[in-house]
Amino acid sequence: MRVAIVINTSWNIYNYRQGLIKSLINSGIEVIAIAPEDAFSLKLIELGCSFIPIKMDNKGMNPLKDLSLFFRLFFLYRKIKPDYILHYTIKPNVFGSIAAGFLRIPNISNVSGLGTIFIRQGIILFLVKHLYTFAFRFPQKVFFQNKDDQQLFFDLKLVNPQRTDVLPGSGINLFKYKPLPFKIAKPFTFLLIARLLTDKGIIEYANASKLLKEKGIEFQSNIVGFFDRSSKYNISKEEIENWVNQNQIVFNGESQNIVEEIEKSDCVVLPSYREGTPRSLLEAMAMGKPIITTNVPGCKEVIANGVNGFICEPKNVESLANAMEEMIKLKPELRFKMGQNGRQIVENRFDERIVVEKYMIEIFTKFTT
Repeated sequence: MRVAIVINTSWNIYNYRQGLIKSLINSGIEVIAIAPEDAFSLKLIELGCSFIPIKMDNKGMNPLKDLSLFFRLFFLYRKIKPDYILHYTIKPNVFGSIAAGFLRIPNISNVSGLGTIFIRQGIILFLVKHLYTFAFRFPQKVFFQNKDDQQLFFDLKLVNPQRTDVLPGSGINLFKYKPLPFKIAKPFTFLLIARLLTDKGIIEYANASKLLKEKGIEFQSNIVGFFDRSSKYNISKEEIENWVNQNQIVFNGESQNIVEEIEKSDCVVLPSYREGTPRSLLEAMAMGKPIITTNVPGCKEVIANGVNGFICEPKNVESLANAMEEMIKLKPELRFKMGQNGRQIVENRFDERIVVEKYMIEIFTKFTT
């Protein structure tokens, strides 16, 4: 059997789908990774995949470019003849599903998040809704990463409810992300891990840090992430430099060792406006760190207020600052307990093996019935 995995970056496949790839290969299935070429493409080959590069414009909605992606996928699928195709991210979900449907190839789509189009609305949303409505006629299953996103697609009549299910994100490898001996950073250190976009709540994080520093509280607010200059909602380099110069944040840039970054922090923060399932928070929880996040779809699924961290309101600097101050002042033994509770939540609900099992059931059920 031959299974193709199609995503908008090789980095995404390697970092978030390794468990699934290994399970497929161990079951005797040939795995073909299809994505734009980047530094992680060779790692996919080393993992045991075949790799086929494909040109993909990941940002914006240009009808001509998007139509060309449909044809590239259509002719590629017709050439390599996969028995099953797994699509992730918006454009593979839409144009890959249509191409696979026209070729009568079984396929699964995974809606990992709705992105800025759904957050900000706008005229482009009209086109996107119609594309989803047509594209999602074809997959055998559409996985969502939280029930709010699933319900929104139901309400907008974009998908047949009987073809859907909810996954706990991409799942967390509990052996890679594991608790370490409890220690306290000096000064107390917060960490935000995200693409540098306004929708991640980065401006609120910087301003909340400023509020607390003006109160004389000693702590450090770190940011790890990369500039997404292709997005009109990106945080500029000048903004970051200004915050650094004013001692609001410490910017560590992009990291290839997130485990080490989390290990050095006392609490991981994500004041996002909306998520699919916030992986940075799950990684932190798996490592026994308390979290602070917003009361929005995706984020609220991973937080129990006062149990594994604190919840705050989105786009609300004061609410975030209050949660951060409360975390700083919390007794160390209570923060340790929060971290333990977070680890337990990940073990019970977000284990990577849960995700892999659902995919394997879908794939093998198709070929055994």
